[in-house]
Amino acid sequence: MKLLVLSLMLLSCTVLANVKVENVLDRFHQAAAKADYNAYLGLLTEDAIYLGTDSSERWNKAEFAAFVAPYFNKGQGWLYQPIERSITVIEQNGIYFFDELLENKNYGRCRGSGVVVKTPAGWKIKQYNLSIPVPNAIALDIVSKIKTHRKSLTQ
Repeated sequence: MKLLVLSLMLLSCTVLANVKVENVLDRFHQAAAKADYNAYLGLLTEDAIYLGTDSSERWNKAEFAAFVAPYFNKGQGWLYQPIERSITVIEQNGIYFFDELLENKNYGRCRGSGVVVKTPAGWKIKQYNLSIPVPNAIALDIVSKIKTHRKSLTQ
């Protein structure tokens, strides 16, 4: 009986934490859509890393803030609408991994993945990786175009 009660308590804590992680990610996307600079960046840890869709886009929080500022200062945000989300808990240290399928009016179907951690200031995103999944049926064509593009940059 004690084991059952402990198991239910653990499950309850995990579900509650998942809800909090979901809430952080939802607020992150909502803040971006509203071009709310403080709310958006406030959801990142101070040592956060943001990986964008371009291979050159690996930014720490200060670099990402500099990228975001010109858009948000003009009121230009972006909406990535979550379609599906999975959260994986690492029981120790309040670390959660996530991946989510997103829809964006310009980029279509995207994927966000990363790490959310519990901090003294609440749940925050430690790493966010935005990518554009490429269907296998057209992957070779896309890779060829990327290679051609990279070669043109070095010439």
